[in-house]
Amino acid sequence: MDYISVVDLEVYAFHGVLEEEKKQGQTFLISFDAYLDLETAGAEDDLGLSVSYASMCYTIEDYFKSEKYNLIETLAEGVAKSLLTTYDLIRGIKVTVKKPHAPIGRPFKCASVTVERYWHEAYIAIGSNMGKREEILLQAIEAINVSGHSLVEKVSELRETKPWGYIDQEDFINGVIRVKTLLSPRKLMEYLLDIEKTFKREREIHWGPRTLDLDLIFYDNLVTEDEKVVLPHPRMAQRRFVLKPLSELAPFKVHPLLKKRVIDLLAELEMNEVSHS
Repeated sequence: MDYISVVDLEVYAFHGVLEEEKKQGQTFLISFDAYLDLETAGAEDDLGLSVSYASMCYTIEDYFKSEKYNLIETLAEGVAKSLLTTYDLIRGIKVTVKKPHAPIGRPFKCASVTVERYWHEAYIAIGSNMGKREEILLQAIEAINVSGHSLVEKVSELRETKPWGYIDQEDFINGVIRVKTLLSPRKLMEYLLDIEKTFKREREIHWGPRTLDLDLIFYDNLVTEDEKVVLPHPRMAQRRFVLKPLSELAPFKVHPLLKKRVIDLLAELEMNEVSHS
């Protein structure tokens, strides 16, 4: 992956655990590698197809001077998030924050923290069969989109579907969204559960009625062993209400375990439904 680097940008700011650090201030040194595709910008000699390193430096300086923090860990995280969410072309970032005048009380060159953060692609199935179903889904989509850590890139058609598993309930409206996120799978799942709680989702009946259902289907091509976040979703290949909208957004995405494209999984499921009808 191509990248743009800046080494040891100097910013005078007021951060530190000690109160005197926040009062007197000190110099911080920030280095970063911004990962993005530079081929077209280089071929056409056009800054508009790249990201200005000067602009990124001003973004970092503005962040450093906006508030006072205790930890350089927090500063490194904040710089990474600021750059990733400000510049659409950046896919990933490596940030090092150095503190050459840290009050350690021993001879040293500098204290530093380095973080690497990247955008990840996630597909989330959405559904509701209680209340104002479509309105609830649109509000949930908006909540994700304004979270500051996740952006909804594409939304499938929202369709009315019959319930699956537990059939003695109202019809659903279902769809799938494609999201780019800075969160880990576990943090993303926790965030989705929090949104469900906001809409008073209750889990009294397995596969029963719900105001809002948010299921993480894919996260990059990750396969997990985490029982709390099972990826890919273990029952997605059995659910037409997932595969149909998913095939709109990513028909040729390959299931990392089944080694089949989404469009082929849908065709197989529909064929099985016809043969059993």
